[in-house]
Amino acid sequence: LNRPEERVPMDTFKLLQTLTETPGPSGNEQAIARVVEEWWQPYASRFVRDHVGNLMAIKEGSGPSPRRSILLAAHMDEIALMVFQIVSYNGNGFLRVSNVGGVDIRHLYGQLVVVHGRNRNFHGVLGSLPGAMLPEDRRDKPFGYEELVVDVGLPLAEVEAEISVGDFISFRQPLRKLLNGRIAGKALDNRASVAAVTLCLEYLSQRSHSWDVVAVATVQEETRLLGAFTSAHSQQPNAAIAIDVTFGKGPGASDSGTFEVGGGPVLDLGPNVHTGMFKALKKTAESLEMTIDTGTHSRASGTDAFGVQVARSGIPTGLISIPLRYMHTMVESVALKDVERCGRLMGEFIAQLDDKFLDNLAAGMMEEEDEKQ
Repeated sequence: LNRPEERVPMDTFKLLQTLTETPGPSGNEQAIARVVEEWWQPYASRFVRDHVGNLMAIKEGSGPSPRRSILLAAHMDEIALMVFQIVSYNGNGFLRVSNVGGVDIRHLYGQLVVVHGRNRNFHGVLGSLPGAMLPEDRRDKPFGYEELVVDVGLPLAEVEAEISVGDFISFRQPLRKLLNGRIAGKALDNRASVAAVTLCLEYLSQRSHSWDVVAVATVQEETRLLGAFTSAHSQQPNAAIAIDVTFGKGPGASDSGTFEVGGGPVLDLGPNVHTGMFKALKKTAESLEMTIDTGTHSRASGTDAFGVQVARSGIPTGLISIPLRYMHTMVESVALKDVERCGRLMGEFIAQLDDKFLDNLAAGMMEEEDEKQ
Protein backbone atom coordinates (compact mmCIF):
# COMPACT_ATOMS: atom_id res chain seq x y z
CA LEU A 1 0.00 0.00 0.00
CA ASN A 2 1.16 3.55 -0.64
CA ARG A 3 2.02 5.71 2.31
CA PRO A 4 -0.51 8.55 2.79
CA GLU A 5 1.85 11.15 1.33
CA GLU A 6 2.22 9.02 -1.82
CA ARG A 7 -1.46 8.49 -2.51
CA VAL A 8 -2.56 9.36 -6.01
CA PRO A 9 -5.40 11.92 -5.94
CA MET A 10 -8.77 10.56 -7.02
CA ASP A 11 -9.59 11.00 -10.69
CA THR A 12 -12.79 13.04 -10.47
CA PHE A 13 -13.76 12.48 -14.10
CA LYS A 14 -13.35 8.70 -13.81
CA LEU A 15 -15.40 8.74 -10.60
CA LEU A 16 -18.20 10.72 -12.24
CA GLN A 17 -18.06 8.62 -15.39
CA THR A 18 -18.68 5.46 -13.37
CA LEU A 19 -21.43 7.06 -11.31
CA THR A 20 -23.36 8.73 -14.13
CA GLU A 21 -23.19 5.82 -16.58
CA THR A 22 -24.59 3.38 -14.00
CA PRO A 23 -28.41 3.27 -14.11
CA GLY A 24 -30.38 4.19 -11.01
CA PRO A 25 -33.97 5.25 -11.70
CA SER A 26 -35.81 6.70 -8.73
CA GLY A 27 -37.23 3.64 -6.99
CA ASN A 28 -34.76 1.18 -8.56
CA GLU A 29 -31.37 2.22 -7.18
CA GLN A 30 -29.79 -1.20 -6.53
CA ALA A 31 -27.19 -1.00 -9.32
CA ILE A 32 -25.94 2.48 -8.47
CA ALA A 33 -25.88 1.63 -4.75
CA ARG A 34 -23.46 -1.23 -5.46
CA VAL A 35 -21.16 1.10 -7.40
CA VAL A 36 -21.24 3.79 -4.70
CA GLU A 37 -20.41 1.19 -2.06
CA GLU A 38 -17.31 0.16 -4.04
CA TRP A 39 -16.08 3.76 -4.13
CA TRP A 40 -16.81 4.34 -0.43
CA GLN A 41 -15.42 1.00 0.77
CA PRO A 42 -11.85 2.23 1.47
CA TYR A 43 -13.08 4.97 3.78
CA ALA A 44 -15.95 3.41 5.75
CA SER A 45 -15.82 1.67 9.11
CA ARG A 46 -19.07 -0.10 8.24
CA PHE A 47 -22.08 0.06 5.92
CA VAL A 48 -25.80 0.07 6.63
CA ARG A 49 -28.64 -0.48 4.15
CA ASP A 50 -32.16 0.30 5.27
CA HIS A 51 -35.51 -1.08 4.16
CA VAL A 52 -36.03 1.50 1.41
CA GLY A 53 -32.58 1.14 -0.17
CA ASN A 54 -30.47 3.93 1.29
CA LEU A 55 -26.76 3.20 1.36
CA MET A 56 -25.10 4.54 4.51
CA ALA A 57 -21.34 4.52 5.10
CA ILE A 58 -20.20 5.26 8.65
CA LYS A 59 -16.70 6.68 9.04
CA GLU A 60 -15.87 6.71 12.74
CA GLY A 61 -14.27 9.74 14.32
CA SER A 62 -11.40 9.88 16.78
CA GLY A 63 -13.34 11.40 19.69
CA PRO A 64 -14.29 9.48 22.82
CA SER A 65 -17.46 7.40 22.67
CA PRO A 66 -20.33 8.22 22.51
CA ARG A 67 -19.39 10.48 19.62
CA ARG A 68 -21.49 13.06 17.91
CA SER A 69 -22.25 12.53 14.23
CA ILE A 70 -22.89 14.51 11.08
CA LEU A 71 -24.94 13.14 8.19
CA LEU A 72 -24.13 13.92 4.55
CA ALA A 73 -27.11 13.34 2.27
CA ALA A 74 -26.65 13.15 -1.52
CA HIS A 75 -29.34 11.40 -3.53
CA MET A 76 -28.21 8.70 -5.95
CA ASP A 77 -31.46 8.27 -7.91
CA GLU A 78 -32.05 9.80 -11.32
CA ILE A 79 -35.01 10.80 -13.46
CA ALA A 80 -36.24 8.00 -15.70
CA LEU A 81 -39.23 6.50 -17.49
CA MET A 82 -41.59 3.62 -16.79
CA VAL A 83 -43.42 1.24 -19.13
CA PHE A 84 -47.03 2.37 -19.27
CA GLN A 85 -48.40 0.15 -22.03
CA ILE A 86 -47.23 -2.47 -24.53
CA VAL A 87 -48.65 -1.93 -28.00
CA SER A 88 -48.44 -3.84 -31.26
CA TYR A 89 -47.94 -2.73 -34.84
CA ASN A 90 -47.58 -5.23 -37.68
CA GLY A 91 -46.43 -7.91 -35.24
CA ASN A 92 -43.78 -5.77 -33.55
CA GLY A 93 -43.89 -4.70 -29.91
CA PHE A 94 -43.52 -1.10 -28.78
CA LEU A 95 -43.56 0.50 -25.32
CA ARG A 96 -45.51 3.56 -24.32
CA VAL A 97 -43.98 5.31 -21.33
CA SER A 98 -44.65 7.69 -18.45
CA ASN A 99 -42.19 9.78 -16.49
CA VAL A 100 -40.44 8.95 -13.22
CA GLY A 101 -39.56 12.31 -11.68
CA GLY A 102 -39.29 15.65 -13.43
CA VAL A 103 -38.40 14.55 -16.96
CA ASP A 104 -38.24 17.42 -19.46
CA ILE A 105 -40.35 15.93 -22.27
CA ARG A 106 -38.87 18.33 -24.85
CA HIS A 107 -35.63 16.31 -24.75
CA LEU A 108 -37.00 12.78 -25.10
CA TYR A 109 -37.35 12.28 -28.86
CA GLY A 110 -34.38 10.40 -30.28
CA GLN A 111 -32.85 9.40 -26.91
CA LEU A 112 -31.15 6.06 -26.34
CA VAL A 113 -32.56 4.09 -23.41
CA VAL A 114 -32.17 0.89 -21.43
CA VAL A 115 -35.32 -1.06 -20.57
CA HIS A 116 -34.87 -2.98 -17.33
CA GLY A 117 -36.88 -6.11 -18.10
CA ARG A 118 -37.80 -9.09 -15.97
CA ASN A 119 -34.56 -10.99 -16.41
CA ARG A 120 -32.29 -8.78 -18.48
CA ASN A 121 -31.85 -5.32 -19.94
CA PHE A 122 -32.75 -4.23 -23.48
CA HIS A 123 -31.27 -1.31 -25.43
CA GLY A 124 -33.86 0.79 -27.21
CA VAL A 125 -34.62 4.14 -28.78
CA LEU A 126 -37.34 6.69 -28.14
CA GLY A 127 -38.93 7.34 -31.50
CA SER A 128 -41.95 8.85 -33.17
CA LEU A 129 -43.21 9.79 -36.59
CA PRO A 130 -41.15 12.48 -38.35
CA GLY A 131 -42.67 15.91 -38.14
CA ALA A 132 -43.71 15.87 -41.80
CA MET A 133 -45.93 12.83 -41.14
CA LEU A 134 -47.76 14.39 -38.18
CA PRO A 135 -51.04 16.31 -38.40
CA GLU A 136 -50.37 19.90 -39.35
CA ASP A 137 -51.33 21.25 -35.91
CA ARG A 138 -48.70 18.99 -34.27
CA ARG A 139 -45.77 19.87 -36.50
CA ASP A 140 -42.90 21.92 -35.05
CA LYS A 141 -44.11 21.20 -31.51
CA PRO A 142 -42.54 19.07 -28.76
CA PHE A 143 -43.48 15.42 -28.87
CA GLY A 144 -45.87 14.29 -26.13
CA TYR A 145 -45.95 10.93 -24.36
CA GLU A 146 -48.90 9.91 -26.54
CA GLU A 147 -46.69 10.21 -29.64
CA LEU A 148 -43.50 8.60 -28.31
CA VAL A 149 -42.69 4.90 -28.15
CA VAL A 150 -39.67 2.88 -27.08
CA ASP A 151 -38.53 0.52 -29.82
CA VAL A 152 -36.28 -2.37 -28.71
CA GLY A 153 -36.47 -4.11 -32.10
CA LEU A 154 -38.37 -7.21 -30.96
CA PRO A 155 -41.63 -8.81 -32.07
CA LEU A 156 -44.64 -8.44 -29.80
CA ALA A 157 -44.44 -11.97 -28.38
CA GLU A 158 -40.86 -11.52 -27.20
CA VAL A 159 -41.57 -8.06 -25.77
CA GLU A 160 -44.52 -9.40 -23.76
CA ALA A 161 -42.43 -12.36 -22.54
CA GLU A 162 -39.55 -10.19 -21.28
CA ILE A 163 -40.99 -6.76 -20.42
CA SER A 164 -43.89 -5.79 -18.16
CA VAL A 165 -45.93 -2.69 -17.47
CA GLY A 166 -44.17 -0.94 -14.59
CA ASP A 167 -40.63 -1.82 -15.66
CA PHE A 168 -38.14 1.02 -15.37
CA ILE A 169 -36.39 2.63 -18.33
CA SER A 170 -33.15 4.55 -17.81
CA PHE A 171 -31.37 6.81 -20.27
CA ARG A 172 -28.18 5.68 -22.00
CA GLN A 173 -25.67 8.48 -22.36
CA PRO A 174 -21.89 8.52 -21.86
CA LEU A 175 -20.20 11.22 -19.83
CA ARG A 176 -18.21 13.53 -22.08
CA LYS A 177 -15.41 16.01 -21.46
CA LEU A 178 -15.97 19.55 -22.70
CA LEU A 179 -13.39 22.32 -22.74
CA ASN A 180 -12.25 24.27 -19.69
CA GLY A 181 -12.79 21.47 -17.19
CA ARG A 182 -16.49 21.08 -17.95
CA ILE A 183 -18.29 17.78 -18.42
CA ALA A 184 -21.71 16.84 -19.81
CA GLY A 185 -23.93 13.79 -19.48
CA LYS A 186 -26.95 12.34 -17.74
CA ALA A 187 -27.63 12.00 -14.00
CA LEU A 188 -25.15 14.65 -12.89
CA ASP A 189 -28.22 15.57 -10.85
CA ASN A 190 -27.24 14.23 -8.43
CA ARG A 191 -24.24 11.98 -9.00
CA ALA A 192 -22.10 15.14 -8.97
CA SER A 193 -22.98 15.43 -5.28
CA VAL A 194 -22.37 11.74 -4.62
CA ALA A 195 -18.93 12.32 -6.12
CA ALA A 196 -18.42 15.33 -3.83
CA VAL A 197 -19.22 13.17 -0.80
CA THR A 198 -16.72 10.58 -2.07
CA LEU A 199 -14.05 13.27 -2.35
CA CYS A 200 -14.96 14.44 1.15
CA LEU A 201 -14.40 10.94 2.53
CA GLU A 202 -11.05 10.77 0.74
CA TYR A 203 -10.08 14.14 2.23
CA LEU A 204 -11.00 12.96 5.73
CA SER A 205 -8.93 9.80 5.30
CA GLN A 206 -5.91 12.07 5.63
CA ARG A 207 -7.31 14.36 8.34
CA SER A 208 -8.26 13.71 11.93
CA HIS A 209 -11.92 14.30 12.78
CA SER A 210 -13.56 13.77 16.15
CA TRP A 211 -17.18 13.36 14.95
CA ASP A 212 -18.52 10.29 13.20
CA VAL A 213 -19.49 10.85 9.57
CA VAL A 214 -22.60 9.18 8.16
CA ALA A 215 -22.43 9.45 4.36
CA VAL A 216 -25.78 8.58 2.80
CA ALA A 217 -26.56 7.93 -0.85
CA THR A 218 -30.29 8.52 -0.54
CA VAL A 219 -33.10 7.06 -2.65
CA GLN A 220 -36.16 8.53 -4.34
CA GLU A 221 -35.31 12.20 -3.96
CA GLU A 222 -36.59 12.92 -7.44
CA THR A 223 -40.04 11.65 -6.54
CA ARG A 224 -40.65 11.99 -2.80
CA LEU A 225 -37.50 12.69 -0.66
CA LEU A 226 -38.01 9.23 0.83
CA GLY A 227 -34.38 8.42 1.59
CA ALA A 228 -33.78 11.71 3.37
CA PHE A 229 -36.65 11.17 5.78
CA THR A 230 -35.79 7.58 6.63
CA SER A 231 -31.99 7.88 6.92
CA ALA A 232 -32.11 10.96 9.14
CA HIS A 233 -34.76 9.30 11.31
CA SER A 234 -32.78 6.09 11.78
CA GLN A 235 -29.30 7.56 12.20
CA GLN A 236 -30.26 10.45 14.51
CA PRO A 237 -27.31 12.69 13.58
CA ASN A 238 -26.48 15.80 15.57
CA ALA A 239 -26.10 17.88 12.40
CA ALA A 240 -26.44 17.33 8.67
CA ILE A 241 -25.56 18.67 5.25
CA ALA A 242 -27.63 18.02 2.14
CA ILE A 243 -25.73 18.21 -1.13
CA ASP A 244 -27.48 18.77 -4.46
CA VAL A 245 -27.24 20.71 -7.70
CA THR A 246 -28.67 24.13 -8.51
CA PHE A 247 -29.36 26.08 -11.70
CA GLY A 248 -26.26 27.24 -13.58
CA LYS A 249 -26.09 30.45 -15.56
CA GLY A 250 -26.40 30.16 -19.33
CA PRO A 251 -27.90 31.87 -22.38
CA GLY A 252 -31.47 32.94 -21.70
CA ALA A 253 -31.31 32.18 -17.98
CA SER A 254 -32.16 35.02 -15.63
CA ASP A 255 -29.56 36.21 -13.16
CA SER A 256 -31.97 35.59 -10.29
CA GLY A 257 -31.57 32.11 -8.83
CA THR A 258 -28.80 31.03 -11.20
CA PHE A 259 -25.10 30.64 -10.46
CA GLU A 260 -21.85 30.61 -12.40
CA VAL A 261 -20.69 27.17 -13.46
CA GLY A 262 -17.10 27.03 -12.22
CA GLY A 263 -17.77 29.77 -9.67
CA GLY A 264 -17.63 27.47 -6.67
CA PRO A 265 -20.18 25.84 -4.37
CA VAL A 266 -23.44 27.58 -3.49
CA LEU A 267 -24.45 27.81 0.19
CA ASP A 268 -28.20 28.11 0.60
CA LEU A 269 -30.25 30.14 3.07
CA GLY A 270 -33.95 29.56 3.63
CA PRO A 271 -36.52 27.62 5.65
CA ASN A 272 -34.70 24.29 5.22
CA VAL A 273 -31.34 25.62 6.43
CA HIS A 274 -30.15 26.31 9.98
CA THR A 275 -28.54 29.75 9.93
CA GLY A 276 -25.79 28.53 12.24
CA MET A 277 -24.86 25.79 9.76
CA PHE A 278 -24.80 28.34 6.94
CA LYS A 279 -22.49 30.64 8.90
CA ALA A 280 -20.19 27.80 9.92
CA LEU A 281 -19.88 26.52 6.35
CA LYS A 282 -19.24 30.03 5.08
CA LYS A 283 -16.53 30.53 7.72
CA THR A 284 -14.88 27.28 6.62
CA ALA A 285 -14.93 28.41 2.99
CA GLU A 286 -13.28 31.67 4.02
CA SER A 287 -10.57 29.78 5.88
CA LEU A 288 -9.86 27.85 2.66
CA GLU A 289 -9.96 31.09 0.62
CA MET A 290 -12.61 29.35 -1.46
CA THR A 291 -14.96 31.29 -3.71
CA ILE A 292 -18.60 30.54 -2.92
CA ASP A 293 -21.99 31.99 -3.76
CA THR A 294 -25.17 32.36 -1.72
CA GLY A 295 -28.53 30.98 -2.81
CA THR A 296 -31.94 31.38 -1.22
CA HIS A 297 -35.24 29.54 -1.08
CA SER A 298 -38.41 31.06 0.33
CA ARG A 299 -40.29 27.78 0.77
CA ALA A 300 -39.20 24.13 0.63
CA SER A 301 -35.85 23.83 -1.16
CA GLY A 302 -36.86 20.80 -3.23
CA THR A 303 -33.84 18.92 -1.87
CA ASP A 304 -33.05 16.30 0.77
CA ALA A 305 -32.48 19.18 3.20
CA PHE A 306 -36.22 19.29 3.90
CA GLY A 307 -36.48 15.59 4.70
CA VAL A 308 -33.39 15.60 6.91
CA GLN A 309 -34.24 18.81 8.72
CA VAL A 310 -37.61 17.67 10.09
CA ALA A 311 -36.59 14.17 11.27
CA ARG A 312 -37.44 13.40 14.89
CA SER A 313 -37.03 16.58 16.98
CA GLY A 314 -35.25 18.45 14.16
CA ILE A 315 -31.69 18.37 12.88
CA PRO A 316 -29.54 21.48 12.23
CA THR A 317 -29.04 21.24 8.47
CA GLY A 318 -26.94 23.00 5.88
CA LEU A 319 -27.37 22.89 2.10
CA ILE A 320 -24.51 22.98 -0.42
CA SER A 321 -25.28 23.04 -4.13
CA ILE A 322 -23.22 22.57 -7.29
CA PRO A 323 -24.13 24.82 -10.26
CA LEU A 324 -25.42 22.76 -13.20
CA ARG A 325 -26.67 23.70 -16.66
CA TYR A 326 -29.48 21.95 -18.57
CA MET A 327 -31.04 20.30 -15.52
CA HIS A 328 -33.11 17.13 -16.04
CA THR A 329 -31.76 16.53 -19.53
CA MET A 330 -29.24 14.08 -20.98
CA VAL A 331 -26.61 16.81 -21.36
CA GLU A 332 -26.42 18.20 -17.84
CA SER A 333 -23.16 20.09 -17.42
CA VAL A 334 -20.97 20.95 -14.42
CA ALA A 335 -17.41 22.07 -13.76
CA LEU A 336 -15.15 19.41 -12.25
CA LYS A 337 -13.55 21.96 -9.96
CA ASP A 338 -16.94 22.82 -8.40
CA VAL A 339 -17.41 19.15 -7.47
CA GLU A 340 -13.90 19.01 -6.02
CA ARG A 341 -14.34 22.26 -4.08
CA CYS A 342 -17.60 20.97 -2.61
CA GLY A 343 -15.86 17.84 -1.36
CA ARG A 344 -12.98 19.81 0.13
CA LEU A 345 -15.32 22.29 1.82
CA MET A 346 -17.27 19.50 3.55
CA GLY A 347 -14.09 17.68 4.53
CA GLU A 348 -12.53 20.73 6.16
CA PHE A 349 -15.80 21.65 7.87
CA ILE A 350 -16.03 18.18 9.42
CA ALA A 351 -12.37 18.18 10.44
CA GLN A 352 -13.00 21.34 12.47
CA LEU A 353 -16.08 20.05 14.35
CA ASP A 354 -15.57 19.84 18.10
CA ASP A 355 -17.57 19.32 21.30
CA LYS A 356 -18.53 23.01 21.45
CA PHE A 357 -20.04 23.20 17.97
CA LEU A 358 -23.66 22.41 18.91
CA ASP A 359 -23.55 24.71 21.94
CA ASN A 360 -22.30 27.50 19.71
CA LEU A 361 -25.12 26.83 17.24
CA ALA A 362 -27.72 27.13 20.01
CA ALA A 363 -26.07 30.22 21.44
CA GLY A 364 -26.02 31.83 18.02
CA MET A 365 -29.77 31.29 17.62
CA MET A 366 -30.45 32.78 21.04
CA GLU A 367 -28.31 35.82 20.19
CA GLU A 368 -30.31 36.36 17.02
CA GLU A 369 -33.58 36.22 18.98
CA ASP A 370 -32.21 38.72 21.53
CA GLU A 371 -31.19 41.11 18.75
CA LYS A 372 -34.69 40.94 17.23
CA GLN A 373 -36.26 41.81 20.58
